[in-house]
Amino acid sequence: MIPAIDTIITAETPEGIEIAIRPAGFAVRCTAFLIDACIRVAIIAACASALGAGGHFGGGLLLIALFVINWLYPVIFELTAAAATPGKRIMGLYVLMANGLPITPAGCLIRNLLRFIDLLPLMYAFGTVSILLRRDARRLGDLAAGTVVAYRNELQPGGAFGPGEAIPPRVALSARQQMAITAFAWRVNRITSQRADEIAAFAAAAVPDGSTVAPPSMTARLVGMARWLHGERPKGLHPARPPM
Repeated sequence: MIPAIDTIITAETPEGIEIAIRPAGFAVRCTAFLIDACIRVAIIAACASALGAGGHFGGGLLLIALFVINWLYPVIFELTAAAATPGKRIMGLYVLMANGLPITPAGCLIRNLLRFIDLLPLMYAFGTVSILLRRDARRLGDLAAGTVVAYRNELQPGGAFGPGEAIPPRVALSARQQMAITAFAWRVNRITSQRADEIAAFAAAAVPDGSTVAPPSMTARLVGMARWLHGERPKGLHPARPPM
């Protein structure tokens, strides 16, 4: 079995649209958390300065402000159109449902209110272990809420072939082989080049010989075959039209 090099996961929306999601790992999420922590500390310091002269009444208001800032700060920002706190936005992240849909109010509340579980036993130990062990990098709160933190610029609709020109197959391909090659070509833009080359190596027997097109790699040849199977032809060569 070949170990997975990429960390991309796929999800299918209720409309049947398949999308690719690249979950954010521990390092980038930790950086986003630290940025948000600095912002919260600054807000708390400002509140303490403003309410410090209010005596017991000011102290009570400060306790309320501490609760709101610590627990509702992420909820407020994640329910906006950006679906991300300032720290996540700076790092290019956002929160969505694991099925690819925008985050719901219920999911947002659950993932943030259950943060105390990830805090146990000390300094987000449970949450850190969950993120490091899971391929989708979801902490316990994310698992309970059905959410995932992902890179914003990595969400792509399925069905986009990689670059290249159409290349005819050397041998006749079964329907199953055609589907496999097409599925690979759809995903090649969303996996690492090393993983793509590993997968493409298994299809060496189906690579065309003596083609006028000379792609640089086995991966490019498979993408070219997928384009050919879907009716694309090199410049100057057009697919035959079906009989009327």
